[in-house]
Amino acid sequence: MAGSVTDTQGIIAIAAGAAALIALIGCGLLAIRMRRLRQAQRMLIGTTGEQDVIAHAASMQEAFESLRDYVEETAVRLDSRLASAEAELRGAISHRALVRYDAYNELSGHQSMSIALLDDERSGIVLSCIHHRDQARVYGKRVLEGRGELELSPEEAEAVRLALAGSDTLAASGAPAGGADASHAGGQPGERGA
Repeated sequence: MAGSVTDTQGIIAIAAGAAALIALIGCGLLAIRMRRLRQAQRMLIGTTGEQDVIAHAASMQEAFESLRDYVEETAVRLDSRLASAEAELRGAISHRALVRYDAYNELSGHQSMSIALLDDERSGIVLSCIHHRDQARVYGKRVLEGRGELELSPEEAEAVRLALAGSDTLAASGAPAGGADASHAGGQPGERGA
């Protein structure tokens, strides 16, 4: 047997055996890698159907395109709803001011008042309540684009001016021009509510 290992046929047999052993080890490693690849593929595309990675990628692309179309349609619908809500809100009362005063100079604690309720287009109403000893009268005037439809009294004009100037001006104004007392709904401390 020693003679057969050293001759040409023996050397070829040993080389072929070594090559076969290397091929067998390579096949084992490839089988392990293939099993890991199939496990990863099953995690990616699931166990349903006989679908390969390319078909799965194509179906995912279709799903993403349909999702993108749905999101775009939803965004368009939301934009139109938001635009209509903004248009409706332009007509809501967003500027207001209250001016309290003594209409008849009776020192009655500024029981008369004018309140301006205006929207973003500077339109709305001014309500005035004039208190006298034994009666009270309420007047209303329409305001369009910051101007009264009828002539406004000085107190009503002040209420409109304060409303359009904003709430920062109300807090800082104290006593506006003409001796009127600008305040929020509560009036000054010590005054009775109207």
